[in-house]
Amino acid sequence: MTKKVYKTIRPYLYLIPVVFLFAMGVLWRTTIETTTVAASPSACETNDYSGIIDPSGRLGYWSGSQVTVPTEVLATENDATAVLGMAEPSERWIEVDLSDQRLRAWDGGTLYLETPVSSGLPGTPTPTGEFRIWMKIRATKMEGGEGRYYYNLPNVPYVMFFSNEDVAAGLGYGLHGTYWHSDFGTQRSHGCVNLPTPIAKTLYEWVTPVLTEGQRIVRASEENPGTRIVIHD
Repeated sequence: MTKKVYKTIRPYLYLIPVVFLFAMGVLWRTTIETTTVAASPSACETNDYSGIIDPSGRLGYWSGSQVTVPTEVLATENDATAVLGMAEPSERWIEVDLSDQRLRAWDGGTLYLETPVSSGLPGTPTPTGEFRIWMKIRATKMEGGEGRYYYNLPNVPYVMFFSNEDVAAGLGYGLHGTYWHSDFGTQRSHGCVNLPTPIAKTLYEWVTPVLTEGQRIVRASEENPGTRIVIHD
């Protein structure tokens, strides 16, 4: 009986090492992908919170290519400090629809502006939920990622960092201007919401916290709260 069973299964025995190697390959690939995502918990990685534009920062690196910082990004003569718009600042809010890659700014019940955006790639997704802007900064350098995802971008303009109880401020998620690509309407970022720079400037001046004369950076406070942001699929 034993010999009969052995003869029956013998033709399939050679498959055992093949199946084993395949299973190990799947496990290795899954581990590598998980590690890669976990290695970059931050979205817009920056250590510069001065808000000062660096005139020497004219070249960046993104997606394996060198990029040039446009002259208009470096210009400061047209920077405004007042919060613009019709409604009271507390009535303003921003909606980011990840399903169609669009941002809508609402002024009370009126649509103030709408624009295509680029949110996070599948491996570095933009978080969903309700947030508040905790800091506005005129410009900063962002650097991070690894391998072909490495980026080094000086003078990222009109940054509006947001957070909530589940997404800490230190993770660096934000809305900001974008000079290194123009593929808005598609996922392209490391988790932040990429905006056309002119739109980012308009929002930066429209949302709170309010900047006072000469400020390049402002943090939200109880007296000067940040605008609400709702991000959904």
